[in-house]
Amino acid sequence: MADRTTPYLAFNFQVSLTQGSGSQPSGGFSDVSGLSTEITEAEYRPGNAQENHADKYPGVYKTGDVTLKRGLIRATDIHDWVEAVRTTGFQGKKDSVVITLLDEKRTPVASWTLRSVSPKKWTGPTLAGKGGADVAMEELVLSVEKIEFALI
Repeated sequence: MADRTTPYLAFNFQVSLTQGSGSQPSGGFSDVSGLSTEITEAEYRPGNAQENHADKYPGVYKTGDVTLKRGLIRATDIHDWVEAVRTTGFQGKKDSVVITLLDEKRTPVASWTLRSVSPKKWTGPTLAGKGGADVAMEELVLSVEKIEFALI
């Protein structure tokens, strides 16, 4: 495979919610944000160190919340997921979400697998009677414990 020198475009992606029903692309997500991991540092200075500074060691890592946005569609997948976690908890299992970046030919080129995912916050659309052509958008914030990145 030849090395690509031009960056991939950010608008060509799929989101698959894998809770319960398997891994199927979920319709119409227009935004994915918050893909991040941060490694904390522990500082330590041994008492017999020759220089007066602390050494830094990698500590635990944490993963940021991921936000998904989509136009409101005739589907209840997100609402069912939020309701199930709200009423019954995780029942010993958290779910996965896969975000796949596609190239110009819609061929998968990279993926981010979000592990141990649960819905954290759902925000409904802002509705206004001003007669505009704005899309009714819903937003889902996911609590994520780990992100795995892979080039395909």
